[in-house]
Parts: sequence; C-alpha cells; structure tokens
Amino acid sequence: MLYLLRIEKTKNYTYLIMAKEKKFITCDGNQAAAHISYMFSECACIYPITPSSTMAEYVDEWAAAGRKNIFGETVSVTEMQSEAGAAGAVHGSIQAGALTSTYTASQGLLLMIPNMYKIAAEKMPAVFHVSARTIASHTLCIFGDHQDVYACRQTGFAMLAEGSVQEVMDLAGVAHLSTIKSQVPFLNFFDGFRTSHEIQKIEMLENDDLAPLIDQEKLAEFRQRALSPLHPVMRGMAENPDTFFTHRESCNTMYNNVPGIVENYMKEISKITGRQYNLFDYYGAKDAEYVIVAMGSVTECIRETIDYLTKQGKKVGLVAVHLFRPFSTKHLLAAVPSTCKVLTVLDRTKEPGANGDPLYLDVCESYNGVKNAPKIIAGRYGLGSNDTTPAQMISVYENAAMNEPKHHFTVGIVDDVTFTSLPKKEEIAVSGEGMFEAKFFGLGADGTVGANKNSIKIIGDNTNKYCQAYFSYDSKKSGGFTCSHLRFGDNQIRSTYLVTTPNFVACHVQAYLKMYDVTRGLRKNGTFLLNTIWDGEELVKNLPNKVKRYFAQNNITVYYINATKIAQEIGLGNRTNTILQSAFFRITEVIPVDLAVEQMKKFIVKSYGKKGQDVVDKNYAAVDRGGEYKKLTVDASWANLADDKEEAHNDPKFIHDVVRTINAQNGDLLPVSAFKGIECGEWPAGTAAYEKRGVSTFVPVWNAADCVECNNCAYVCPHSCIRPIVMDADEVKGIKGDVREMKAPAALKGMNFRIQVGVMDCLGCGNCVDVCLGNNDEKGKNALKMVPFDPSSAATATEAANWDYAVNNVKSKQNLVDITANVKNSQLATPLFEFSGACSGCGETPYVKLISQLFGEREIVANATGCSSIYSGSIPSTPYTTNEKGHGPAWANSLFEDFCEFGLGMELANEKMRARIEAVMNDAIASDCTPADAKELFKSWIENKNDAAKSSEICDKIFPIIDANKDKCNHCKQLSELKGYMIKRSQWIIGGDGASYDIGYGGLDHVIASGKNVNILVLDTEVYSNTGGQSSKATPLGAIAKFAASGKRVRKKDLGMIATTYGYVYVAQIAMGANPAQCLKALKEAEAYDGPSLVIAYAPCINHGLKAGMGKAQAEEKKAVECGYWHLWRFNPALEAEGKNPFTLDSKEPDYTKFQDFLKGENRYASVMKMYPSEAQELFNASEEMAKKRYQSYVRMSKMEY
Repeated sequence: MLYLLRIEKTKNYTYLIMAKEKKFITCDGNQAAAHISYMFSECACIYPITPSSTMAEYVDEWAAAGRKNIFGETVSVTEMQSEAGAAGAVHGSIQAGALTSTYTASQGLLLMIPNMYKIAAEKMPAVFHVSARTIASHTLCIFGDHQDVYACRQTGFAMLAEGSVQEVMDLAGVAHLSTIKSQVPFLNFFDGFRTSHEIQKIEMLENDDLAPLIDQEKLAEFRQRALSPLHPVMRGMAENPDTFFTHRESCNTMYNNVPGIVENYMKEISKITGRQYNLFDYYGAKDAEYVIVAMGSVTECIRETIDYLTKQGKKVGLVAVHLFRPFSTKHLLAAVPSTCKVLTVLDRTKEPGANGDPLYLDVCESYNGVKNAPKIIAGRYGLGSNDTTPAQMISVYENAAMNEPKHHFTVGIVDDVTFTSLPKKEEIAVSGEGMFEAKFFGLGADGTVGANKNSIKIIGDNTNKYCQAYFSYDSKKSGGFTCSHLRFGDNQIRSTYLVTTPNFVACHVQAYLKMYDVTRGLRKNGTFLLNTIWDGEELVKNLPNKVKRYFAQNNITVYYINATKIAQEIGLGNRTNTILQSAFFRITEVIPVDLAVEQMKKFIVKSYGKKGQDVVDKNYAAVDRGGEYKKLTVDASWANLADDKEEAHNDPKFIHDVVRTINAQNGDLLPVSAFKGIECGEWPAGTAAYEKRGVSTFVPVWNAADCVECNNCAYVCPHSCIRPIVMDADEVKGIKGDVREMKAPAALKGMNFRIQVGVMDCLGCGNCVDVCLGNNDEKGKNALKMVPFDPSSAATATEAANWDYAVNNVKSKQNLVDITANVKNSQLATPLFEFSGACSGCGETPYVKLISQLFGEREIVANATGCSSIYSGSIPSTPYTTNEKGHGPAWANSLFEDFCEFGLGMELANEKMRARIEAVMNDAIASDCTPADAKELFKSWIENKNDAAKSSEICDKIFPIIDANKDKCNHCKQLSELKGYMIKRSQWIIGGDGASYDIGYGGLDHVIASGKNVNILVLDTEVYSNTGGQSSKATPLGAIAKFAASGKRVRKKDLGMIATTYGYVYVAQIAMGANPAQCLKALKEAEAYDGPSLVIAYAPCINHGLKAGMGKAQAEEKKAVECGYWHLWRFNPALEAEGKNPFTLDSKEPDYTKFQDFLKGENRYASVMKMYPSEAQELFNASEEMAKKRYQSYVRMSKMEY
C-alpha cells in the first residue's frame, strides 16, 4: 500500500504524518451510497424502485461476489414483495440485532412510513438510503425532488442530505456511524437522478477508513438489546391515554443529542478527507447581504453562481443544509452571516394549501424572536428534476436585492396564471476556463448512454482530470430520446445541471437534425459529429438550412460517419455506440488515441464478456473502425441561408401548441397557462399519431405477389405500424402502389387488399417479417422483407403518403366480418393502441393492441405502474386512440401496488350506475307517459344489458329518443346523463409480473375472489422490466436477474394455478407467437365470461438478452412452448356447468431436448454459465425438472373427469 507524507503544524511543533494515498473512483451517487452502506450493513432488505434500485443491485452483486463488509462478512440480501415488506423486514432484522439497510424512493418510501414511526420510536439503528424523487400526483414523474423525503420529516428518523456524489461518499458513513451511536434511525438522502445517476470522479473511502470510528460500546449495547428468549422483553405494546403522551415525550433527550453526534462524526470525516463538513455549511462572502438556504444538488450550482457573482463584487452566500432532522436552530443561526439582509429559502417541493414549504417554515421558526433578523422569503424550484441553472440562481439573488422581493416565488418556469415566477434569464457559462463540455444525442438502446458511461470512466481513470456525466431521457423505453451530458476539466466540477454550452456535439440519429435543435449552444469553433447514411452532396442536400447556417456562422468543424452501415457489416445490428465512441476519442483527442483504444477494449470485455467472445470481437472491430469518419466542408455562404420552409401540419391547436413543443424537447418553454383545463393531468387520446419520428434503421417492404393475406404481420406488430387495408373501388384510387383483389372472406370478396407500412412510426424490429406466411426462401417468396430506411427518399415519401391516406380516408371494414372469429379477421379491426413508447420488438404490446382491437370501443383500463403504464401513457404521447365514431379505450393509472383494486373500483361504479339506469327504465316502463316503443326498448335493454353486441345495438335506438326528449322528460334527462354506462363495458386490469406476482398480489387475489366481472391481463416478462430487470416471483429458477445476481434459486410461482383454486375464475396462459389462435380464443373467452378472468401472457423482454434479438420475440415465444419452458392452457368455469372438465391443456407434449438450448439462447441464462460455471448445469437441470413437473401437473388436470 502506498503512503504519502503530510505535514501538520501546531503552535510549538511540526509533525510528519503518514497519510494513506488517496484512491479515486469514477461512479455515480447510487454507487457511492451503496459502497458505504455495504461496509456497515449485515442485512439488506430490498425492493426495486427508480431511481434507487441500483443501490440494492450493487449490494446484491457485491454480496454474490463475496465482498466483505467492515465486520469481515458478506451482506445478507433479501428481496421483498414490496417496499412495505422491505421496511417490515428491516424492522424485524434490527429488532433481532443485525445492522440493516434498505434503499428506496418516492411512493416506495411512503409505503415504509408506518414502519418508520415504529423503528424510530423503538430506538433502532438503521439507515434508509433514498434517491429523493417526486411523488405521483396529477401525473407520475420518476425524476427528482424532495416531496418524498419531506413526507417523512415527522416520523422520528434523523435526515441527512448530500448535494454531490463526493458528499454522498463522505457523509453516508456519517449516517451509519451516527445511527449506531445515537440509536436514532437515519434517512440518508440525495437528489434522484441529478446525484443518484450523475457520474463523477471522486475520492473513495474504504473499510479501514471508517471502521475505527464505530462506537463499539453503543454497537454492543444494540446487540444486547436484540430480542432473545435468553433475556425476554416485550415491544410494540398497546398503551392507554393516561401514559401515552408522557411516555412519548421521553425520547426528547435522545433527539437533542443527535446534532452533536453528527457534527462530531463530520469532523472525523473532515480529518480523513480534508473536506470540511458542518450541519449547515456556509459558502460565500463573510459579509454577505443576500444568502440562500437550500439542500441537495442545487447547492453545488449555487456555489458556482456565488463564485461568478463574487468576481463582480456581489456580497452573496449560501447555507447548505446537511442535517435536516433534527433541525438545529443553534447551528443554522451560527452559519448565517450577521450582515445578511435577505435570507431566501429554496424548497424542492410543493405542498398545496400550506403557508410555506418545509425548509422555509423551519427557517422562519428558527428566527422567531431573534433581534435584527433578516427578511425571510420563500422560493420553489426544480420539481421533477426541472433543470436548475446558474442563471436561475442569479435571478434568485437579484430578487432578494429588490426593494420589494417577490415572496413564495417559483424559478425555472413561466407562471403566467398566478404570476409566481421570477424572470427567466439567458443561460451563461460560469464553470470557468479549461472545462470541456460535450453532448451526445442518441436513441434508447443504441448503446449511446452505456458508451458514454464508459467514456467518462476511461477519462477519469486514466487522467488527472475531474469528470462528470449525466443522462437525460424521455419516457419511452428503448427507442426513445437520450442525451448524454459530459464534462471534464482540471478543476472540481460543480455544474449540477445540463450542458447548455458544449464544445462538442455528436448526433447519433440523423432524424434528430429536423426533430430537435441539436446545435443549440454549441460554442464557436466547436466540433459536430453526425452519424448518417448520407454522404457528400447528398448529405449537404439533406442538412436543414438552420443547421448549415449555424455551422457557418460559428466556424464549426463538422465530421460525419456511417456507423449504421459499419455496424451492419460487423454484425452489431443497430448498436452503433462503440463505433461512435471510438470516433469521439479520435476526433477530440481528449486522451491519447492509443490509450483510448486500449481502454475501450478493456471496457468491452467488462461490458460484454458475459455475452461471449463473438460479441467482444465484434465490438473490438467497432473500435478499430471508429476512424472511418469524414470531414464535411462548411461553405461560408451557408451563413446567409434562410430557414427551410416549415412543414405544414393540419393539427388541432393543442397538438400544435403543446404536444409538438414537448416532442421537440422544448417542454421547459411552455408556460403554466398551457395546462389550463387539464390541471388534473388529463390528456387527450391519440396524440402518439402525430409524432412520426422516422428513427428506424430498417423498415419492412410489402410484395403483393407473394402475400397470402394471413395478416400475421399486423397481429404481432408491437407498434401497430403495419396494417391490412381493405378498400372499395373508390378508396383504392388514392393509393400509389400494388394491391390484391380479395377472395375471402365472402363479405369482402372483390375488394382491394394491401399491407400498408407506417414507415415513419416503425421501429424496425422485424417481427412482422419473421412471422410472414408469405415468406419462403426455398420457393423464392418474400411477401415482406426488411430494407434500409432512408427518410429522404422518394419511396419513403410515397409510403408515408399512402399511410396517411389509408388511415384518414379508408373506412374500416371490421363491421363486415366477425373480428373474433380468427387471427386474420381480428386484424381487420382498427388498432386503438398504436405507436406506443415500448421497446422495438416488445413482447407485451401485441397483447394490449389485440385487446384494443377486439374490445376497444367499450374498453376501460386500470393500468399498474410499470412498463405498460409508461409506454401507454407518458406525456405528451398517448397511444390509446379512438375509432371513426370517436370511441375508444378510457385509460387510467393509479399506483404499482393497487392496480387490481383500482380496476375493481371502476367496475363497482359501473355496476352502481347501471343499476340506476335499470331503476330509471323500470320507472319509465311503469309510467303512463312513456311511449310503447320506448318501453319495449327499455325492457329489451334490461334483458340484454350484459350482452355487449345486443346492448350496443339497442343503445343505437335508445340514444336518439332520450336526446330528443331530455329537455321535457325527467326519465330521458336522467338516462341522458348516464349514457356512458349503457353499453356493456369491458373492464380490463393490466399489469406486469412485478405488480401481479409480488407487490399487487394481495389485491389481485382479493379482486378475483370478489367474483366481479373484471378481466386481468398479466404481461409476464419474468422480471421487473420497468425498473431495469430485477427478479420477481415470476423469475424462473436458474435465471440471472438484478437482485438475483448468482441466478434465481427457487422455482417460479404458478399464479394461474393458484387462481384456479377458486373454481369460479377464468384463467388462461397464452403466448401469441406460439399459438396465435389460442391467444385470440383465450382473450375472447375471458372477456365473455361473466365473472373474474385472469390471462397470463408470456412476453419476451429486452432484459432477457435474446441472442437472436428482439426481432425474434415471437419466435422466442414459440420456442418457449415447444421446449416446455412455457405452457398454454385455459381454465373455463363455464364448462363445469356443462359437465365438462374446465381445464384445457393447449400445449403439445414438449420436446425437452430443446429446453437447455432455449435457456442458452438468452443471456439471462447464458450469463450463469460464464459467471458461475460450476453451478450453471445444476441450475439448468433443476429448471428443466421443474418445467417437467409443472407440465405433468397440467396433464393430470386435463385428464380429470367431471
């Protein structure tokens, strides 16, 4: 071990001290917190939630790898079924004497609150690490603010805040040390995403730095207090009014001691690191007149701003809060300079109806009765990770200096309704000289973000430079917008906000040139790199004039490379990341190119080694070919180019003003008035249709001659962007391209048929081509094939025009056929779920889309939070849409844990309103004033109200009568108000396996037990897809997943079989790609069944790591059933009433010789062989044995006699 000599001087002596050499690590805030937490934890009870999940993932991975904590042991990690369960397990573990931690945020933290009261009151040392996040209100927001942690301020937990990745590393240990000494549990928090996911090069603390600081006497005291039959005590008693109040006050001394304990440990950390920490850190002029009080990542931005303003002679300062609870008035008053005239308190939360937000109220109370107190004003900033910049902080200081400063203001937005906002100022660069800033625009899952994480670590680990990386995303899954923000320089980086003035910009998706302002802020003499299929004059022709003008006016050096073509040649598909990473290092030369190549290849082994040598070699080739870029000559005359003619859109006003603004990544420019009328978070249906992103690398092309009109392509399309179009003689005239004359079904005979591709909406997965029955290589038939996509080509323009014509001018023919009869007919129904934000090749969305086709006109959806809620409803994109009559699915999301109860509530309301309709109709039938024809219609409705087709047909006759008479007939008036309930609704409850098998299972069980007529669709990806692929009870034995780093060791829960034990619940297991007809039949039967139904749908996911790619998702479903990994069956209680066996096994006898080959085709299993070769075969054999047992149990069920 290396040591450095440090000189310390006292008044009389000079000491030479041996100091351990500083060790640096390039990591994010979550890793820093997990690193410290691991040292002090003996147990960890975990549950996934964004953005805190990775803390638990690190702890699980380190435990699996055998890392030792301070006590020389590995941490015992247990995943629970919910955050409430995790808190309960933490409570039990510390009661039994083990130091225990957990990691959570947002709604998850709220679920822990009941246990937090108990843990705190029982003097239990524990640390909850929280990446502070917004709480869902009018909408769900997964990004950062302080709403969740503020909701815990009354629990009795001490609360410690950090504002940077380095502070997390330094102060997380203070939380652990202080909880042991004080016996008060700690909530250690930092800003979600801005700190949790920001990568910085920081100094690392290790076990031997912190182990000596543990108060061993207090630790022994904690151990001694553990519940034990050897010295039994009772805890958690009930108490009566005579003593409860008095007893509760007895904890005061314990809390009074906490500030001193924390302060002392901060001093100890300062001795180790040389960085000074206090409960309230002051930064700025000693004689500051205007001071901000804040906590979290904004404090770093404010420090930058103070440095900038100080150079201008301004007297400003900052009080950065670390210990929020217990709140020490003494320490706050000592931190604020006596010269302060105005104290501005910034809160990152909103508490509607309150006189002020929490930190402001605490500061006000602290100054109560203080002579010559400064004027205290309140401000709100940064909700939902709204970017907070130096320009905004300058505005805050300027507001404080006004004669009448604005109180209870907002900053960073434009409030043109209640006028709370401070003026917006132009962004400025305050980070100083020598800072290099870069932005990378990418497409989700193209590897851009991963490559940039590696790049910043390469720079951090191989130079003396400080570095920082942060990543912004939209709400789409893979295939969405990403932007990587990188900084590196010679000085510490405090810029906790997005890069706005980059030296270098890389645009990895050529379509972004027209979609986003990718050159905004690029500095004069900067560099621009474009990934494009265009070359030379073609590139010049397709560059927007605005971009060319910027290049010329700002002397930008422009490079371009066809990384898409290179990736295809290498065999990397659309993964252009490594090629473009290599180009970045070669162009910028931020480190020597040879060193960059060496390090990139080292990281390739680290990132892809589990996936096999072939993947490693392909990425090596990508690094080597990163130099195949070209330089574009920038014509000086471009400086005078006018803007291109703006593309005309015949949009509704809301789409034009709001949706397109957000889609252009300019949502932060919208004022509050833009949301007038939709304050509740409501959003119109069908906005996804206006995106037309054109981001695919390949799209399918239809060959009419080889088509067999099976419509399989449309059936499996995850994004509803390939459809059969049936046209009459007039409609076909608007199509430019081939059509086929239809021979069947009879109702459509003689009409014109075409498979139409929405090329601007397609994500290029290729599942349509894979399932096409018109494709036969042996016979040379290719009804569909994938071709490179060129958004500027004439062919693209023709196809896009054909799509628009077909969607807007060709009427649906679904009313002419029975759309539930077979797969082909089902696809003649218009999808009422289209262009979602799901991943390319998603295994879930084809089921959701099919339900919308079969029942969408009368469908209402209660959706669990998760992947399906994010791709189904993320502002500004709503894929649920309407038909020609304006009818379509009504959709709502409540929470992760209550989706079934939420849906049940919808059905209860529906039943109540329909009972009211029946009562009004019965009253009208008995009335003499009701015409005879109306009475007959009312009787008919009452008799057929639960028959969807008949009730709809009758309603078509009733509605005109009640509309015509509602102003003169009380019965008609009442019925008119209840029209929305008259047609039989199709109530669907949709969630993933995490919601259904784990956190929401209790609710699911209760809802199916209720006997109510609801339909539950479980989209079973066998992992928590939305939070990154953590293990659930649906994860099969042997699979590697996050929270199961060494492979799942117990078998999968059989949710379907559990549900069948009720006897009156319709249950089915389906897999579209394995048996499309069985899938259709199960959904049809489930919806028709008069009672609860549960349909469990197998859905391959990007987290599975399909070696064949997600373009083979449907084929993967087929393989899963053929080998016995997944089984198809239906349990229909209606058959029992007919004396038949309700259980039908739809799977054929599996071919188990294919079972382990199937496992090896997915990286979640193949990785086990790489990481744990000695155990892999044993796990795979056990997994196969479990599959056989399960299948045999189904066989026995199918042979039972009734």
